[in-house]
Parts: sequence; structure tokens; C-alpha cells
Amino acid sequence: MTDAANAVPGFSTLAIHAGAAPDPSTGARATPIYQTTSYVFNDVDHAAALFNLEVFGNIYTRIMNPTQAVLEQRIAALEGGTAALAVASGHAAQVLAFHTLLEPGDEFVAGRQLYGGSINQFNHSFKKFNWNVAWADATEPATFEKAITSKTKAVFCESIANPGGIVVDLPAIAAIAKKAGVPLIVDNTLATPYLCRPKEHGADIVVHSLTKFIGGHGNSIGGVIVDCGTYDWLSAKKRYATLVDPNPSYNGMRLAETFGNFAFAIACRVLGLRDLGPAISPFNAFLILMGVETLPLRMARHCENALAVADYLVRHKEVAWVNYAGLSANKYNALAQRICPKGAGAVFTFGLKGGYGAGVKLVSNVKLFSHLANIGDTRSLIIHPASTTHSQLTPEQRKAAGAGDDVVRLSVGLEDAADIIADLEQALVA
Repeated sequence: MTDAANAVPGFSTLAIHAGAAPDPSTGARATPIYQTTSYVFNDVDHAAALFNLEVFGNIYTRIMNPTQAVLEQRIAALEGGTAALAVASGHAAQVLAFHTLLEPGDEFVAGRQLYGGSINQFNHSFKKFNWNVAWADATEPATFEKAITSKTKAVFCESIANPGGIVVDLPAIAAIAKKAGVPLIVDNTLATPYLCRPKEHGADIVVHSLTKFIGGHGNSIGGVIVDCGTYDWLSAKKRYATLVDPNPSYNGMRLAETFGNFAFAIACRVLGLRDLGPAISPFNAFLILMGVETLPLRMARHCENALAVADYLVRHKEVAWVNYAGLSANKYNALAQRICPKGAGAVFTFGLKGGYGAGVKLVSNVKLFSHLANIGDTRSLIIHPASTTHSQLTPEQRKAAGAGDDVVRLSVGLEDAADIIADLEQALVA
């Protein structure tokens, strides 16, 4: 018989309650916005203990804030992680994660089916740190193993790849990362923990753009790093200096020894966030927290609508192909049922027989859909990646990323499915 008092709460309960309690001063039930820069210390000894990482507490909002802390605890609970760090954006989460793992000259392997901004970040911006990416094919796990060298320090992929909506075989890629002795980082933005928990498939670190489905309302920017607590930094085949070497910022403290299975999250906060500074605002943390509370309801509706729209498009005479893993005939459908059993997400691509020109015309003719560069909103969104988000890439890179000239990407919202379909129909006719 299950002990109800010790039972782990369900996902919907965690989405509403994890990390939160009534405000101790006012009794406010919703988590307040702590719009402050800094915090008063109890005394000199308390201040010293905070700065030496001997106790946890608030010092300065760039590093930690009570509103942010509730968001972090909630996302960590939903992902099954040991700790989390909320930051200014999804891109900031990636920078801090790799800043903690890599030294100049190190490499990481990434699946090339990624958000175009991530491809650009990895190919260009990271080179200024002398962090070097080797590209693999996320649809072919064996290509990750071929790309790994003695300099590889991490493997990176998305759970559902943007923009193509491809479901990735996380257990296979995790096995390759484990064999190489490096952590697997999974961007879980498109799936959210409601559809997929990467830790359960072998991931060691999870990142999100909170801007998308987790926040869910298109009103705030944020990112998060989740430490799954599964990687043994002290016994690793590779040497991760930030975690295992004596740290001069904290009197020679070895973070992995001191903080154990949440050392990675601590390092990202007290070294990366402290010094690079991409802090999330308390107001954005508050707005995203409100979004998290309805995450399971929204994701269920997103998936239901996306399947209806994909089914309509696959039968349309102007449409050459539809790539949505939720369709039973899709080649990723069986994998989606294993990795994302509650649904294949709300973002997918399709190709128009008229190619580039037809894609540009379609996004110009929609009325209910919003033509913009975002996903994960309550509203239905549309974009032609080749002329926008992936335009900085070569034609070959665009095609490899699933953003060829004929590709249109949809982020299906929460409107009535019949209205979403009617808008696409009038635009396709026009």
C-alpha cells in the first residue's frame, strides 16, 4: 500500500505547488515579485557565510532572487533534477552550461537539427571562447560517436528538434555519451517536461528556453539549466576543471566535493552567472511561474490541435509533405510514442509544392496566425525559416537543419482547431 504522506505529487500538482509557499511576511498565496537588487544580512558572520558558500541565501539579485528561486525549484521538480538555475534567456542557459564544462580548445558534439540561433551561436560566437563544435545528425545516433574525439567534453541535442519537429532517440545518444564519458545536454524546449523528461532517457543536464511553452504566453524572456544530478564529476574520464579543481574565488573549495549531485547547478550560478551576469528579472520569473501552472493543460491542447492541423495539411493538394511525428504514418511516430507518449508537441514543418515563393506568400496571407519568430505561444504562429530564422545559413546548412526553401514552420496554438485550419485554408487558396 502506498504511503500517501510520502507519495510523490503528480505533474499537475507540482506545476502549481513545487517550490512555493505562502509568503511568510504577508501570507500572500501567489509568489510575490521580489523587485529588489539586494538583501540585508543578519550580521557580519551571516554575510561572510553567504559569500563563502557556507550557507544558502540571498546576496544580490544578479545571483539569486526569491521569485527566481521558486521558479528554479519548480522546474527542477518537473524535470526530476536536483537543482536548477533560471537565467535571462535560452541562449544564456547554453552559454553558462558550456562555460562551466569547457576550457579553451575543448570540443562538443551537437546534433545539427537545431534552432537556427543555436547553430549560429555554436558555429560563430562560441569560437571567440575557442569552444569548437563538431556536427552530428540527430536522426542518426551513430554519427555522434564518429564525431567524438579526445577533446570532446559534452554531447548536445534537442529532444524534439526545431524547426523540423523531429523526435530524437535520446537513449541511443545517451549511451554514446556515457561510453565516451561525457555529459549529455538536452534542450527540452519543444517537448517540455510534460511530454518528455530527458533525465529518464539518460540526460545529465537539461536546458530550456522558458520563453516558449513553459512560459507559454509570449510575454517574457527566460531560460533555465537543470542539473539532473546523474554525472559523477569526481570519477569522470574527462577533467572538468571548474568543478573538480580548487577554486580561488572560494578559498580553494572543490565544488564537486562540496556540493555533490547538484554541483553543476551551483557552479553555473556562483561562477558563470555571478561573473557573466545574464540574470532573469524578477518580473519575468513571476510571469513564467504563472505560465508553468497551466503547462499540462496547455500542452495537451497544443498537441491535440497540432495533430488535427497536420492531418488536414497532409491531405491538401498544395502541400508536398508534412513532418509531424504525431501522424501514424510519420517515420518518427514509433519513436515519439516511446520518448513523448503524451504527444509529439505543437511545432512542426511542412513543404509547399511552390517552394520558396509559395512559402513567402503563405505567411503573408494568414490572418489568425501571427507571422513572427517565436514558438510556444497560446496563439498560433507561422514562419518561413529560409527567409528569416535560418537565412544566415547556407542553402546546404538550411537543408541539413530542416529549413529548406519550401519549408514552413507552424507553432500550433490554443485556438479552436477549426479556426486554425480555416485560416490556413484561405491562405493556401490565396
